[in-house]
Amino acid sequence: MGTRFVTATEFKAKCLSILDEISTKGGSVTVTKRGRPMATLGPVQQKAFKTSAGMLKGKVDISDELLMADTSHLWNVVREIE
Repeated sequence: MGTRFVTATEFKAKCLSILDEISTKGGSVTVTKRGRPMATLGPVQQKAFKTSAGMLKGKVDISDELLMADTSHLWNVVREIE
């Protein structure tokens, strides 16, 4: 759908249906008042939603050496006295 023109009176009467049409079919609508363009409506450009699981993908790099290192000596172990 391309650009279409509607009068302010028509837009006032059919506002919600025009907005629904823009969201489903795309395109834009120019609202005119006494033949002069007053506003142009179009669909919003939204960014894709990133899940929290993929939010840091490509930003954090943990080496395999660090992941596989033995860190057991860093933890205090509480043992029961026999």
